[in-house]
Amino acid sequence: NSGDQLLCAACAKALPRLPAERCPRCALPAPHSQICGHCLAHAPFFDSSRAAYRYAFPIDKLIQSFKYGHRLALANFLGQQLAELSADLASDLLIPMPLHPLRLRERGFNQALELARFVCADGRHTLDSQICTRIRHTPAQADLPLRERTKNMRSAFHCKGDLRGKRIVLVDDVMTTGASLNECARTLKLHGALSVDVLIVARALPKPA
Repeated sequence: NSGDQLLCAACAKALPRLPAERCPRCALPAPHSQICGHCLAHAPFFDSSRAAYRYAFPIDKLIQSFKYGHRLALANFLGQQLAELSADLASDLLIPMPLHPLRLRERGFNQALELARFVCADGRHTLDSQICTRIRHTPAQADLPLRERTKNMRSAFHCKGDLRGKRIVLVDDVMTTGASLNECARTLKLHGALSVDVLIVARALPKPA
């Protein structure tokens, strides 16, 4: 289909991958794939993270083109990567990271929902884009210093359903600090979610000090 033709096989193969050894909680590089020191000291509310790529050139440009340039055909290619990544991931509900209505109106679509639709296309996961909503319109995380991002996300989400005993997969395009995903996972756990596994296209690595 058109999404698969956007990149030739050689270009797709050359996209930046994460190191094989990475923390199962946050997907950052970690020796022997052990839980990293940061996750041990500050355990996130999500239980695991799976990322298809490292957020670096050229996947960063593809994601930005999809998200801000309205190249929705890229959802097929990026969604296919997530579908492969989640092949053995058991879930009761797959929830795309919600956008605040103002941001949604500004952008015209929720990129996480477009990706999630593709992941659910084969029927292995059940999509629910209504149960969790964004209730605080906050400054874009990308515009904030890293230390401000957690504070910026506090109480940003609302869940309007009972998730008791449910295994949730939370879908987004990029994880940088994980503050948004962590706050959303916290909200889902408060409503009874048994587990929250994060599925993302790309994981940003911290800049060397």
